Formats: sequence, C-alpha cells, structure tokens
Amino acid sequence: MGERRRFRGRIAGVGSTSGVRVVVGWWFETPFGPFADVMVEGPDGHRVLLAPSEQVAELVSTTYAFDEVRLEPVTVAGAPLSPPMPQPSGPHPHGSPASSKIPPRSWSVETPSLSLALDVGVRTPLGRMLVLVPRPVATSPAFATLADPVARVAMRGVRTRGVARAGRREYYGATDVRAVIGMHGTFDGVELGALAPVDPPCRFGFSSTPRRPSVTEVATSIVDV
Repeated sequence: MGERRRFRGRIAGVGSTSGVRVVVGWWFETPFGPFADVMVEGPDGHRVLLAPSEQVAELVSTTYAFDEVRLEPVTVAGAPLSPPMPQPSGPHPHGSPASSKIPPRSWSVETPSLSLALDVGVRTPLGRMLVLVPRPVATSPAFATLADPVARVAMRGVRTRGVARAGRREYYGATDVRAVIGMHGTFDGVELGALAPVDPPCRFGFSSTPRRPSVTEVATSIVDV
C-alpha cells in the first residue's frame, strides 16, 4: 500500500437551469493546509478545474478527469448557522471565521471565473442518519467500503469508494448532509440560472455528488497504489 492522504472538509454539489453543474470543495484539514477548489461541468460536458495552486492542481487533475485546468485564486466564505466558536489567531485563507465545527447557512464562492452564492438549508434524512454514526467509524475506509453498495442503489451516480486515475483508491466518509435551497451566480460572465438537480451526474471521477443539491461534510482518503 502506498502513500495515504486525508482531506477533511465540505463538498457542495449543485446543478443549474443553464445546465452547468458545480462542485465546490472547501477543505479545512489537508496535507497542503486549508484550501478550496472548484469543478465545473458545462451542458456540453466540458469539465473545468479551478485550482488555487500548482500543488493542488497536480493532485486533483491526476486523480480526476478534466478538459481544462485553470490556476486562479479560490475564495470561499460562509455565514455560520450559530455564533462562531473562538478561532486561532491569524488570517483564515478563505476569509471566513466559520470553523469546521459550524455548518454555514450560506456559501460565497469567488474566483476570476466563477461567482457563486449558495443558501444552505436543513439537514437531509440521510444527514440525520449519518450524524448518529460515530465519526471515527463514519470516516474510516472500512465503513466507506461497506456503504458503497448501498450508496450506489440509493443515489444514482454516487459512490463511497473506487479507483480513480493513476490507480489511486479513494474513500469518502460522509458525516453530515444538508440541502442547498437556493443559488445564484455566473461562470465566465454567463448567468447560471436557478438551482436545479445535479443531472446528469458529474463525470469528474468514479462518483458524482448526490442528485439533490447539497452540502456534504466528508473525510476523503486518497491512497496511492
């Protein structure tokens, strides 16, 4: 077994009436420090990665499939659902006081290519089940392996484990899911339109985000084999 890298954060997946589907990763704990990245798939199937650094771009673009990679600043800010907990001193790379322990009720995502605002609602039925699972269990590769057959049947296009590009194995351990109830934004200066299901599923890797627009709290393990 090769190097194992672990990423903890939140993934927002939304569709739009323009046909553009967007996946935002807001990562709090990673081997590279905190960062955010964005994957965009157009109605024509063109897949674009927006990455904040060459290091992030290299890992993501060799793990997932894209037609275009853009290196550009990616800023994510979130208004918390409750008053923020005390934070360590020093600037936050995403410009937000929201901690990984406080689910944000809104996301603001800004890059030179993308401007996106998301309204986050209540916990979904799946989220209510996931929060009952002890976090060390829910985020383990073993649990992701057991959950994969259920995820494949229950949510079209969704996988919790699989083989990515470069032979890497990936495990997604979800611990919470909240619905996205509204959005607006632009990509390359064109309006995205209103919120819509993530349909067809995104084609960046072996798994898409759920069809229902949502924010998933997740721990992702990437293993080089």
